[in-house]
This record gives sequence, structure tokens and C-alpha cells, in this order.
Amino acid sequence: MRSVVGRSRTIPALPAALAAAAVLTALAAPAEARRGRHHHHHAASGGYNPPYAAMVVDVKSGKTLHAVNEDALRHPASITKVMTLYMLFEQMERGKFALDSDLTISAHAAAQAPSKLGLRPGQTITVEDAIKAIVTKSANDVACAIGENIAGSEERFAQMMTAKAHALGMSRTRYANASGLPDPDQLTTARDLTVLARAIQDRFPHYYRYFQTRSFAFRGRVIGNHNHLLGNVQGVDGIKTGYTRDSGFNLMTAAKSEGRQIVAIVLGGKSGASRDRIMADLVRSSLPRAFAGARQAPPVTEVAERARPAVVADAVSRTRTQVASADDDDVETTGTTGEPLDITPSRATTTPGGTWKPGPQALPKAAQAYAGTSSAQAPFPGASKTVARMASSERDEPPKAITGTRVVPTAWVIQLGAMDDEAKARSMLSEARAKAGGSLSKAAPYTVKVEHGGTTLYRARFSGFSEQDAAQDACTALKRSGFSCFATRS
Repeated sequence: MRSVVGRSRTIPALPAALAAAAVLTALAAPAEARRGRHHHHHAASGGYNPPYAAMVVDVKSGKTLHAVNEDALRHPASITKVMTLYMLFEQMERGKFALDSDLTISAHAAAQAPSKLGLRPGQTITVEDAIKAIVTKSANDVACAIGENIAGSEERFAQMMTAKAHALGMSRTRYANASGLPDPDQLTTARDLTVLARAIQDRFPHYYRYFQTRSFAFRGRVIGNHNHLLGNVQGVDGIKTGYTRDSGFNLMTAAKSEGRQIVAIVLGGKSGASRDRIMADLVRSSLPRAFAGARQAPPVTEVAERARPAVVADAVSRTRTQVASADDDDVETTGTTGEPLDITPSRATTTPGGTWKPGPQALPKAAQAYAGTSSAQAPFPGASKTVARMASSERDEPPKAITGTRVVPTAWVIQLGAMDDEAKARSMLSEARAKAGGSLSKAAPYTVKVEHGGTTLYRARFSGFSEQDAAQDACTALKRSGFSCFATRS
């Protein structure tokens, strides 16, 4: 058998379609390096062709079976919705939503570009139907509605998604919306997506079965799944397709057979058919080489950040290119109430020019074992949103802490975030009150202790609002001061 030598190892020769893709990738690599992060301008002019990237990981051993451009930044398109559902499953696990809970559709969600269900503002959809609509039709209106009903706004939900990605070890991933509709700041890598593909199965095996849905009936319509590998390629049991002009045709796949299990990512396919052929060849060539014994690699788990987390400030205005196909779209709905997960941003700082300047981030050990790497991940290129890592406590003089006084919450409260230390939460509140001025003059700061996944967190909140509008106005003022927050019923 012929072999292809690359990346300091020898792998079996791949079928013709995959081999051709690998050759094209090698030829395109220098051009891709020259394009760098300016590829969006090429997209606008029609001269940009999404470069190919792919990765296959053996779930049981953690070994990489195939990798091409696996650490290069790419747009996830509708594969974004896998993280959207991860966040929803987490809320369901916590008892915040049930399968028969209703999600309300906002005007913003209803206005999203297709592919969508076409729900009108004020209508509702059950959580279970929302899951099926995401898995099969890749409905953008529903994805947006999920984000808004959980977090209060799609922007806030995207911040939560990004924080969750980093906690899982997806160090180069950044989300800007819940659906995957075109946004230059929505970035990931093939390696990061293999982590997500494994994590959602490890964490939610009872909900993962929805990714096997071939079709579902909704209000008189039968909606089929865009993932054509289901039922056509032996072993494939999910999970998600995606497409935008900038991303090309993407596919995340999980497959198992005869005790072997893999996850695979293909990004930048030239067409849906060619992407599917490449993925089918990857599955057929990789599964027989996967480890069939007892699982050796640890499951992908979340790792709490030891330092203060990265922060996403209010988005600066920009024109978003609404380019989508029937395979990938977004929707957003007005939020009801929600609460952030794990760790919430507090205050944004910026570098000159308003760009994000984090230091290199190493993958957590569990993610390293799973993804087959121990190298540190480089930071993102500059983005159009104002983003920065919080300055360390050694460089920032902490503001005067708020004492733990007893506060009776009013009908509406503002939540800034949840920290792993009560002193940090009080410090955040003190700083917010000092920055926001009169908008919080009558508000009472307090913390709420909660347990999450065996970890103690402290929610930082302001009471003192009898009406929703008053709480939202105060939150808007906080955002102008560089804080992230949302209004919620107490």
C-alpha cells in the first residue's frame, strides 16, 4: 500500500477524493498564509475560496488519525449550533428548561436569514422541537431564540458560548452569534471542533441522540436532515453540517463501529457533495485504524479559569454580510430571563486600536490528551469587537470591596456575573457602582452563593428595581461603562 508522509508520521494512502483534497490543500497553503486574516475582503470581491481543513481523532485513544490545517482559523458556519445546543442541554440538566418548555420568538429572531422555520414574533416553540429544528433544518431563527431565552440577548449568549469553549479547551474559538450566520469574529479551528464533538457526547449522552434525527414533523411539515451521511455511511451517528460563502461546506461527524469510535471535522468543502465524499472517505479509512479496546483517553471536561476571564465588551457598530444558504442560517429571539453559566465577564480593557491582545493559551491537560497535542495555542488575529483579557490582580489595584450585607431582592435585579470567589464578586460590584454613577445610586449590591458541577460560584447582583425597564436601563448604563450584565427576575 502506498503511503503519504507528512507531519512527522506515515499514514496510509487515502482514497482518490481525499488524496486530491490533500494535494489541493498543500498547494493552497502558501497563498492562505499570504491572505491571513484579510480573507473577508477577498470574499466580498468573489476571489476567496475557503481553504480546506480537517481532523480525525480516535476517541478511545486520543490519537490524531488525520490532520490538515487543523489549527488554522476558520468560520464554523452552522456547526456553531452544536455549541448552542450544548448550552441548552446544560440548562436542561440544571432544571431551567424541560423538553416541553416553551421558547418565545422575538422580532429579532423572526427576522433572521434563512434557513429557518419562519416563526412569527410572539410565537413559541417547545424545547424539543427547537432541538430537532436545529439538528435537521439548521433553523437560524430557532438558534437565536435559544440564545435569547437563555441569556436575555444573543450578544450575551455569544459571550457565554465563548467562555464555555475556552473552559472546554477550545482555546482558539470565539463566538459572535448563536447560529453561525456570517460574522468576521466567529472563528474556530478543526482541532477545537473535535474537542466540542467529543465533549457534547461525553457530557450529554442522553441528549446526543437527537443528532441522529433523520426528519421530524412540525406544524404539518416534514423536515429532513441536511446531514446526508446519516444512514448512508456505516457507523455515522451525527452530528452537524454548515455552510456560508466564507466558510465553504463544513461537516462535524461522529462514528462508531465494532468497538471503535472517532470524531471527524471537514471545513472548507467546495460543495456539499464533495464535502460529503471527503468525510465518507475519512470515516471509512479511519474507523478501522481506531483503537477497539477500553477507553484510554479521559473524557473532555470543563476546566475553570484560574485568572479573571477574557471579556467581550459591547459590540461596535458594523455591517454584517448576510450570506447564507439553505444549509446554514441564524435566528434570534427576545429573551425572557436567563442567567450566565460558570464565569461571567466583568470589565473590558482594550489595547491601542481596540484589538484583543491575550497571551498564548495552553490547552488543559484533559484536552491535550484528547486532541493529541501539548502545544500552546496562539491568540486570535485582531477582531472588530473590543476584546481584551482582564489585567492581572498584580497590575490592577482592586477597588474597595462591598461588605456582605443582607439584601432583599426586588422584583427585578441586574446580574453582572458569577465568580469563583466571593471577594471577587464584591469587588466587581463595587467597581461597577463606582463607574456607573447615578444609574445605580439607589441599587443595593449583593452576592448569591450557588453550586455548579461541584464548584462554588458567587453571583454578583444589584437589587432595587421594581420594573423591567428600570433594570434594563441601568444595565445599559453599565454596558456603556464597559461591564457586561443582564436584567432578570429575582
